[in-house]
Amino acid sequence: MTLEGKKIAILLAPRGTEEPEFVEPKNAVEAAGALVTVIGVEAGEVQTVNNDLDPGSSFTIDKTVAEVSASDFDGLVIPGGSVGADTLRANAQIVSFVHDFFVQQKPVGVICHGPWILVEADVVEGRTLTSYPTVSTDIRNAGGTWVDQEVVTDKGLVTSRNPDDLPAFCAKIIEEFAEGRHPAQARSA
Repeated sequence: MTLEGKKIAILLAPRGTEEPEFVEPKNAVEAAGALVTVIGVEAGEVQTVNNDLDPGSSFTIDKTVAEVSASDFDGLVIPGGSVGADTLRANAQIVSFVHDFFVQQKPVGVICHGPWILVEADVVEGRTLTSYPTVSTDIRNAGGTWVDQEVVTDKGLVTSRNPDDLPAFCAKIIEEFAEGRHPAQARSA
């Protein structure tokens, strides 16, 4: 499946993004032909983490969230990491950026603690998704249905639980990004 000509945004928190949940989806969509833009809160270098506590590698932010809009992209990837996801959900510009992908019916892939940002963006109601288990109550409280599966697809929204699920997650986001807009994506926005 090819993503030639597709522009995909991937979020990177100022600190605390889980490295494999950032690197593997980014590499997968690039290998499928997409142009990936790393979106952050501030310009510069950002260090990831491994297992939430161990320092990871540093990566460069391509564009700040203030410099872009959802209309610039065909899809969005939101990696996890408890600190990273919590930091991103506290940023109103990030939350608005994520919400706009749903309004514009564009596919979104979210893993691990990333659904916290979806809860904050108020796009979970009526959706079925998975996440790291500790996020399940937040999903239910936001009106979503939480299931314990390696990958869940709900009309353009792809979710997975943790780094062990990355092979299934990466395959499914490529499929959804290739399909393009999903009109039902806007139902929860």
